[in-house]
Amino acid sequence: MLTSFKSLVRKATDLFTPKNAQEYPLIIARSDHTLSRKNLSPNAVKVLYRLNKAGFDAFLVGGCIRDHLIDLAPKDFDVVTNATPEEVHALFSNSRLIGRRFRLVHVTFGREIIEVSTFRATANQDQSANTNDKQNDSARSAHGMILRDNIFGDIEQDAERRDFTFNALYYDISDFSIHDYCGGLEDIAAQQVRIIGDARLRYQEDPVRMLRAIRFAAKLGFEIEAETAAPIKEMAHLLDHIPPARLFEEVLKLLGSGNGETTYKLLREYGLFRYLFPETDELLVSKWRRNDIDPEKFILQGLINTDKRIAEGKTTAPYFLYAFLLWPKVLFRHEEFMAQGLPATPALHQAASLVLDNQVTATSIPRRFSTPMREIWDLQYRLPKRFGKRAYILEQHARFRAAFDFLLIREESGYESGNLGEWWQAFQDASEKQRRDLITLADTKKTDEKGPRKRRPKRRTKSKTDNAKPRKEIDNE
Repeated sequence: MLTSFKSLVRKATDLFTPKNAQEYPLIIARSDHTLSRKNLSPNAVKVLYRLNKAGFDAFLVGGCIRDHLIDLAPKDFDVVTNATPEEVHALFSNSRLIGRRFRLVHVTFGREIIEVSTFRATANQDQSANTNDKQNDSARSAHGMILRDNIFGDIEQDAERRDFTFNALYYDISDFSIHDYCGGLEDIAAQQVRIIGDARLRYQEDPVRMLRAIRFAAKLGFEIEAETAAPIKEMAHLLDHIPPARLFEEVLKLLGSGNGETTYKLLREYGLFRYLFPETDELLVSKWRRNDIDPEKFILQGLINTDKRIAEGKTTAPYFLYAFLLWPKVLFRHEEFMAQGLPATPALHQAASLVLDNQVTATSIPRRFSTPMREIWDLQYRLPKRFGKRAYILEQHARFRAAFDFLLIREESGYESGNLGEWWQAFQDASEKQRRDLITLADTKKTDEKGPRKRRPKRRTKSKTDNAKPRKEIDNE
């Protein structure tokens, strides 16, 4: 697909004379590209046509066009229009207005959501932090970060406001042409991620753009263009100004979308990982090791397994992702609390609480995720205790399967568990008789390792005569 796409780019640029070769937009007619309505979400097409019928301009924009051109299946179909959010909302009864930072409209079709935004223009740095005009509402922080961006403009201004060149591609439903406003087609052909405008200014406006550059590079297999990459390490600290809730969502996109291993390596390379997982990064930098874990190998194995699951069409839970990213630090703290004299289980609970409390200052973790994380960690110390009825009880635990998968990651990254994962796999697949045999075998192995069990002395049962009062001795006279 990409080879034919490069010829499409050459054909498009040939439409212009050499003198005007860099003039935009490049307009690729329907006959010169492969994107058709068959490749689009039917619901997105409905939204486009209804907006057109109401007299508004409407385009598909960004990722869905980019992904199709490089032969990836688009996941989201975003629409942009010159209608205001209120006008869009009035057209669709199945819609709702969302957002303060960016006012958008979500048009819902069952489980599919088509996001509709209004053409925007970038606010000037010196523009008032607040305006009374609801159609032109903008605000910036003292660091130059955009807090609200609801200044509406035209399609040319909207293209300049977008983050990367390949996201400034527009599909016009009126004539089925593709409009390239910022050289996105050439950057796709060159397989590079290029930011629109001055990189330093754009990262200052929204530091999350640095994370997005990493995500696109990993997802698409592209290189980050030199000027786009240059300021990232220097400006990475700006992520400290991003709300933890927003960074939580970004982490899920970065590491839980099927390209986690590559993304993780790029985050470390560009110095961004430390602002997402500061304590884990500190441990990695210190080269801390323990006989049951190499943190780097463990995290990479967790990401490899997660990527594999997603490639197979399986789901992965956010709490599982965070559980293995924070586990090395939990072990480190657990070791500290044990050295202070705490028993193993209370030490684990203290360690988990401390690690989670410190993590939420960087990325928030909703309670519905932190509780399962604690349960997975706790089960790592309970899974070896599989004797008697314990194995049956553990298998019925709500987090057993997740804890079992977690154990396999530990083993695959070098943890010597005595084939504990193999035992639990056999137990899950076994018949009832085989299960009893497995438990007996595990019990025997435990006895062999620890030596023969010491028999408890039998408790002496009291007889009736023991309880009777002693008779008084009678003197024989």
